[in-house]
Amino acid sequence: MTKRRAQTRAKLLAAAFRVFADKGFGMVRIDDVCSAAGYTRGAFYSQFDSLDELFFTLYDERAEVIAGQVSEALLDSTADVSSAIERVTETLLLDRDWLLVKTDFLLYAARHPDTAERLAAHRSRLRDAVEHRLNAVSDQLALPAPLRDTADAARAVVAAYDGVAAQLLLDGDLAAARAWLTQLLAALLNR
Repeated sequence: MTKRRAQTRAKLLAAAFRVFADKGFGMVRIDDVCSAAGYTRGAFYSQFDSLDELFFTLYDERAEVIAGQVSEALLDSTADVSSAIERVTETLLLDRDWLLVKTDFLLYAARHPDTAERLAAHRSRLRDAVEHRLNAVSDQLALPAPLRDTADAARAVVAAYDGVAAQLLLDGDLAAARAWLTQLLAALLNR
């Protein structure tokens, strides 16, 4: 990919993120993204086939950031689980605009089976990444009976994150969201 092509792609992604956060995924058209980025539809179609594809590119980037944040926080395998949980919740992406975009897209996917299938595959990869991180510290985990193994724990961790994210959208209190996430993860994973 040429430098110019990469810059065009980056500008389109940044513009799409702003427009999705401001208007809602279902209300955005390709022309909105092009206008916000200062490009034509031709520039858009030289990079993406559809708004769905553009969203999945954004989703992939954010999922990588989240997996990286979890990985970085759990890198020190000598630290206890409580310290690791605190590091994860201090650094984990809880960006209101991203949560709005993700929630809009979830609702869209729920009504479009092909999109739902792709989103489910993305979510599965995210859970796999969390499970991999949990396996690295499995000797320090005290999983309650309903969470028989790290795969179940990974599902619970992602569900806790999703629940806290939804609460953050409603009350806008980032500090409280981080505190709740810390408490939930500690209850799920710690002795």
